[in-house]
Amino acid sequence: MPSNVYTHGHHESVLRSHRWRTAENSAAYLLPVLNGDMRVLDVGAGPATITRDLAARVAHVTALEVTEEAVGVARDGLAGIGNAEVVLGDVHALPFPDDTFCVVHAHQVLQHVADPVLALREMHRVCKPGGYVAARDSDYAGFVWYPRVPELDDWMALYQRMARANGGEPDAGRRLLAWAREAGFAEVTATSNTWCFADDEDRAWWGGMWADRVRTSAMARQALDAGVPQEELDRLADGWRRWAADGDGWLSILHGEILARPTARSSARPTVADGFRA
Repeated sequence: MPSNVYTHGHHESVLRSHRWRTAENSAAYLLPVLNGDMRVLDVGAGPATITRDLAARVAHVTALEVTEEAVGVARDGLAGIGNAEVVLGDVHALPFPDDTFCVVHAHQVLQHVADPVLALREMHRVCKPGGYVAARDSDYAGFVWYPRVPELDDWMALYQRMARANGGEPDAGRRLLAWAREAGFAEVTATSNTWCFADDEDRAWWGGMWADRVRTSAMARQALDAGVPQEELDRLADGWRRWAADGDGWLSILHGEILARPTARSSARPTVADGFRA
């Protein structure tokens, strides 16, 4: 099975940003198609803040995470939610029968997996014909900020290098449509959306979060192991703080989105015996 390393890890500074996410600010493109009879799979649920919002709109949500540590984080996030469960599994080989879910959703997942096309094939497999496969991923090369802080340019170069060394694709947002078509989806609606951080509170939160992540998260450990000096990570963190303190500071984060409709599988499609599940 394809495997890679999750660049961000589950440090508090990472979960701080993940817990900010809601269905409204991170899955608005999906919400209009949801109804109270649906069963939903949320792949890579993280701390499950989006999952909780989905559970309030549908009959049942299954959250999927790939490690026991991440499963525990998701279970904590879903405490008290009666129509949600958490399952351990890998999106490259989902532990569910064909045609199980009405919606299969993944937010900020495909940029981190070793084989995003295989992941989308699996999402197609477990989604009922006529249902919806929904994915949203950021596109790091599409990030735009002002003023041009040199340390942020260097942070971007380092992040791109670390993510790719871990087997991911940090510019996933622009590739979602192509990946979905390669995975066999004939009906795909592709859109984009942004997060924008521009007021004092938002800049302090986002800049402070990345200042901590670049020094203390799994990405920092990976960078140190790759020979990046701690002094360099400290410099990048200081750049994030300087950007956050600038009253003119502005940051836009681009995301690609797809809403794909699975069709009935043909007997000619590949099977487990061909080397992967389809």
